[in-house]
Amino acid sequence: EEPVPLHEEFIYCCGAATHVLKCGPWKDLSKDESKNLPRLLFMIIPGNPGLAGYYRTFIQALYCGLNQQYPVWVVSHAGHCKPPSGMEMIEDTDIKELEDVFGLNGQVEHKLNFLRKNVSKDIKLVLIAHSIGCYITLEMMKRASELQVLRSVLLFPTIERMAQSPQGKLMTPLLCKLRYALYMPVYLLSFLPEGVKASLVRFALRGMKTCDESSITTSVNLFSVDCIANILYMASQEMMKVVERDSTTIKQNLKKLIFYYGTGDSWCPQHYYDEIKMDFPDGDIRLCEKGLRHAFVLDASKEMAAMITDWLQDDLTKL
Repeated sequence: EEPVPLHEEFIYCCGAATHVLKCGPWKDLSKDESKNLPRLLFMIIPGNPGLAGYYRTFIQALYCGLNQQYPVWVVSHAGHCKPPSGMEMIEDTDIKELEDVFGLNGQVEHKLNFLRKNVSKDIKLVLIAHSIGCYITLEMMKRASELQVLRSVLLFPTIERMAQSPQGKLMTPLLCKLRYALYMPVYLLSFLPEGVKASLVRFALRGMKTCDESSITTSVNLFSVDCIANILYMASQEMMKVVERDSTTIKQNLKKLIFYYGTGDSWCPQHYYDEIKMDFPDGDIRLCEKGLRHAFVLDASKEMAAMITDWLQDDLTKL
């Protein structure tokens, strides 16, 4: 199987280092005058950690499943990627582009800013969001109604009561009170050789039958104090801010939304699915029957991509 070529960029967006992975020949979608622009862009909004590399296999599988007809991009969260040497985490400029870019609100504005600067207004969008990316996507749709969103696919959506979920109860004290204590061990581990870091990641993921190789190389980023600080800071805000489900935005966009909940997901337990299903009986709200984990990118990227391609067939034939 020939691997699908990927175009990789490290850019500044809202003044913060951002990693972008692109499948498809269209590197620049911002030129209005180009007649060859695709009509549709698939954009992935990641969970947390929001590292683009975790979605490498997923976007390649999705691009192939779509018969290589549409570009598929994934944009990291601001400051979650370790920038290449010579590039700082924050742009060296006097202009403060965005207050608190690493916070939850900042990450929403970061994605909107990326779209405004890099994608022509004429291009329709399919937004595929994962975990906290689903909250970010609903916020994007609420704040920028001019976006031509054809569909938003919300995978394992953490869009309500995060601190009350089983995993949230466990993590909230750690994230909100003890996160600074985690920086020192990460700082010490950052001095280890890359090969040793990769071995530690493999050891941590040893329970999985098949683990995506790109997940292992991507996880080595987590040995950077800057990355971990931004990841944990955003996570602490998630616990405090993702409380009530935004039913108004969901109602306004219901025909565009597909929800996919897990059965054993400790971030959004099954009764969250039961309740949203009850509140929106006409919505496309699905429950996973395959036992996929919340972090599906670790071992089920191809399976997930195949399902999404299947769900969107009708939309794509109408284009």
